[in-house]
Amino acid sequence: MSLILLSPVLFVIAVMIKLKMPDGPIIFRQERIGKDAKPFKIYKFRTMIMQHDHSPVSVLGESRITPFGAFLRRYKLDCLPEFWNVLLGEMSLVGPRPDVPGYADKLEGENRRILEMKPGITGQATLKYKNEEKILAQQDNPRVYNDTYIYPDKVRINLEYVRNWRFSTDLKIIYYTLFSK
Repeated sequence: MSLILLSPVLFVIAVMIKLKMPDGPIIFRQERIGKDAKPFKIYKFRTMIMQHDHSPVSVLGESRITPFGAFLRRYKLDCLPEFWNVLLGEMSLVGPRPDVPGYADKLEGENRRILEMKPGITGQATLKYKNEEKILAQQDNPRVYNDTYIYPDKVRINLEYVRNWRFSTDLKIIYYTLFSK
């Protein structure tokens, strides 16, 4: 249902990507780790130039992100194709964001409980770090800062979410995702 309702918006964004970034696909696919540590392909609108370093950490203002891509990222419109992943049963609306293999492999002990849930389009860690690219842009070494501070905090937040999951919490997360600044 969400995909049908969003189809006019998805179409306009797809046309704009083709006009603004004609050298490449509209949809970006990347392997992520989902429920029970099973890999799947996540679908997002492409926001970067085709030739770049493929770093798992994105920083606000970096040259690999196109101006239109920055707009899509700012308003989280690049994530709209993830509703396809929800339809396929690989993701849910709310849950821990799915990590790329290198990060999901770092989960040890009880932290692996995060992988017991379907990953979500939004979640508590997503809300806390909605300005993550801006935070990382202010660091001397964004990758080290991410690996030392942000990623461990996201794991902590996601583990707490898994331990205390409630439907009412999901409704609040959806509300704050849609209506917070």
